[in-house]
Amino acid sequence: MSVGASRRRRQIQRAGRVMVLSRVDLSASLTVQGYAPPPQVAQLAEGVGKAPLLAQITADETNRSGYTPRKGDQLRDGPRTYTLTDASPVYDRGTLCGWSLIASGGS
Repeated sequence: MSVGASRRRRQIQRAGRVMVLSRVDLSASLTVQGYAPPPQVAQLAEGVGKAPLLAQITADETNRSGYTPRKGDQLRDGPRTYTLTDASPVYDRGTLCGWSLIASGGS
């Protein structure tokens, strides 16, 4: 694993929080450690409820369980539930090391 991927993993583990990914029909769910940076000033001006949630997770949990995040999945972060609009894999030298999740909603 490269230095960049190791640094990313440590950041997610240190500053992250527990989130739950699940299919809409609840046929599968997975608890993950995710990192979502705080909202930017421009997002606060528009209202946090409208801003997308950008979350980073490692591939540790997804690789062990075989769960692949996909558009339309639900992401629960504390009391809020978001809908994934995009789930992009992050690779390090050809090895899946994490996921970038973009979600909207927050109800």
